[in-house]
Amino acid sequence: MTIAALPPDVVPHPASPQTLEETGLGLDLITQLVLKSLHFAGELTGSELSRRLGLEFAVLMPALELLKAQQQCAIVGGGFVGGASYRYRITDAGRTRAALFLESSHYVGVAPVPLAQYQTYMREYRRAVPRTASRDRVRKAFAHLVISDSVLDQLGPAINAGHSMFVYGPPGNGKTVISQAIHNLLEGSIAIPHALEVEGNIVRLFDPVNHERVVLDEDENALTSLEAGDRRWVICRRPMVMVGGELTLTSLELSYNATTGFYRAPVQAVANGGVLVIDDFGRQTCSPRDLLNRWIVPLESRVDFLTLQSGQKFELPFMTLIVFATNIRPAELVDEAFLRRIQYKIFAESPTVEDFKKIFATCCRDFGATAETELVEHLLVDYYRPRSIPLRGCHPRDLIKQALSLASYLERPPHLTPDLLEAACNSYFVNDRQESVVYA
Repeated sequence: MTIAALPPDVVPHPASPQTLEETGLGLDLITQLVLKSLHFAGELTGSELSRRLGLEFAVLMPALELLKAQQQCAIVGGGFVGGASYRYRITDAGRTRAALFLESSHYVGVAPVPLAQYQTYMREYRRAVPRTASRDRVRKAFAHLVISDSVLDQLGPAINAGHSMFVYGPPGNGKTVISQAIHNLLEGSIAIPHALEVEGNIVRLFDPVNHERVVLDEDENALTSLEAGDRRWVICRRPMVMVGGELTLTSLELSYNATTGFYRAPVQAVANGGVLVIDDFGRQTCSPRDLLNRWIVPLESRVDFLTLQSGQKFELPFMTLIVFATNIRPAELVDEAFLRRIQYKIFAESPTVEDFKKIFATCCRDFGATAETELVEHLLVDYYRPRSIPLRGCHPRDLIKQALSLASYLERPPHLTPDLLEAACNSYFVNDRQESVVYA
């Protein structure tokens, strides 16, 4: 596989293959994709087929010549500028054969990338990926959050090292937001195949929900697909995938659909080259030990092993930064052997009084609310301290939203007052005191 020459600040894009051999795919698979495309469209030009399959027309020519020789497709018109302008129509014999192909696999669309080419690309990418989480960049990425310098100085080295980490601490202190902000520090882009070909099987990899496509100038200005690179790959921002309590062990394995006849990649493969956030770790239906047992080898070897329906295993590069966000102490979830493999443990500490006031002022600004300067001090002295309520980073946001909702209900302006905040607190916090019973 060759890599197209691009500026050093852009991820290398695999070059467009010019022959069948350069694709790494067999003639039979290309023939199947061509015939199934014609089956659904009825009639296509050579250039339209090329766009649908993401391959140069010269690569498709052997398959089209074979189908013509077997009278499964025919040329029914076109221009005089070569085979790419001809119109190809499927015949009855072609439809019969296409139906047989569809019985085993309904995959139609962009041609897959062979597993070996993906492995080669990810090895090259691992060596070239930028590690630029400097102190200044970390502070800029987290500028919208009130976080201590000590926490930020732990996050930066962990991100640069590409090691997985625990982000833990009391609930409501922004562990999830911290985990999401890590994504802002992953510079560069990555090429992701639409699908992989593994021993004749198709594995869907590109996910439009979790992969954010990057439009390069080369794509818009290129006159040919050769200039734009291999269109079987999609240039994307480095991904971030977030899962929570719905995560199961089956989510970490290939998902085979017997109806469509092809696989979908597991969440860690979709997040390859980026970050996978496990929110509320420890609250999944499966045990934390089982989840980490599944990842214990990939976390150390950077290679994941997946299994096909046939029982055959294959290696997939594991270049995923996993963030375990939890409000349960790590030592209560896993033993020392697992903690050794997850080398970075970031404690999301509760805000200080000054931090609390900063968060409160920021939330007021964001929500368009006004308040007297002494209002927070009144809140802390008259409500928090008598009830021994610990400070949490989420409290200002939640209380202000509730107070503004009450103000709107009372048809009052968005100005925070002690009575509005006290009413919000009474609604927000749980009252654990027993109701006293008075008998007449």
